[in-house]
Amino acid sequence: MLVLENKYTIQNYSENMTDEEFLHFCMVNKDMRIERDKNKNIIIMAPVNNTSGYYENEAAGEVRAWAKKHKTGVSFSPSTGFTLPNRAVRSPDACWVSPERWATLTDTDKTKFAPVCPDFVIEIRSKTDNLKPLIEKMEEWMENGVRLGWLIDPQQQQTYIYRENAEVEIIKGFDKVLSGEQVMPDFEFELGLLVMP
Repeated sequence: MLVLENKYTIQNYSENMTDEEFLHFCMVNKDMRIERDKNKNIIIMAPVNNTSGYYENEAAGEVRAWAKKHKTGVSFSPSTGFTLPNRAVRSPDACWVSPERWATLTDTDKTKFAPVCPDFVIEIRSKTDNLKPLIEKMEEWMENGVRLGWLIDPQQQQTYIYRENAEVEIIKGFDKVLSGEQVMPDFEFELGLLVMP
């Protein structure tokens, strides 16, 4: 076992683990936040603290409200895992899957870590997160089919906006409103929501 900051990465043990065995491993350890990288290393994260939980709840709540209002696609909680084309299983802090992508899944797919990449993801840096692994995770999201992604850093009060086939844009300050652009038309997110009361 290798300690990676506030996370644990299990190597070797997971190399020959099938998707079904990984799903079972996660269900047995359902109180943990678990992901698998493209090299089949298992990443175990501690439960989030209150501040991070607040951030996740605000972001996921806004995405859910937009999806419900527009009656399109599906939004998910931060504990939802997705199997990406590179075979990694990742969980964003907030996300939305378009109806077109959701329609490609079978009923059985939907009971597992569905083999679908969200169209839109939000990752929010917690106080204990190193920025580099989060940037790498955002790059992985984009490489696997995310159309629009936001990496929000409350500590620095800046946001990295990832778009298909475009350079990363950095927005400074939490007095801004982010847009869902063409991916989620009319979706707006006030960064000020992430300033804890």
